[in-house]
Amino acid sequence: MSNKDDRKITVSNSGGFFQDLAVNIKLVLKLLVDSRVPFWLKFIPIGSILYVLIPDIILGPIDDAAILGLGMYLFIELCPEEIVREHLDKLTSVVPGEWNDPLDDEENIVDAEYTVDE
Repeated sequence: MSNKDDRKITVSNSGGFFQDLAVNIKLVLKLLVDSRVPFWLKFIPIGSILYVLIPDIILGPIDDAAILGLGMYLFIELCPEEIVREHLDKLTSVVPGEWNDPLDDEENIVDAEYTVDE
C-alpha cells in the first residue's frame, strides 16, 4: 500500500526560478499530450488558463499567477507518478560529454610572428 508521503517528486533542480518554471511548463505540456494521463485530470491546467483569460473579478494579476501556479502544481501532483517521472527524467537529463578547451591544447598552438606592412 502506498502512502501519500511516499510520493516525493521534486521538479526543481535548483536551476533558478525561470529555469524551474520552464521545466514545469514543458512537463505540463508533455503530460497534457500523453494518452496515459486520465482525461479528466487535463481539465486542471486548461481550467487555470481559462481562468486567466476570463475578465478578472477578484484582485488582478497576482491571483492569476497564483491560480496558474496552483493549477500546474496540482496537475503534476495528481498525474500518475511513473508518467511524471518518465517525462521529468527526459526533460532534466544531462547528455554525457567532456569539455575540451581548444586554448589548453598544446598541439593546436601555432608559434608565429605578426607584422604589419604599411
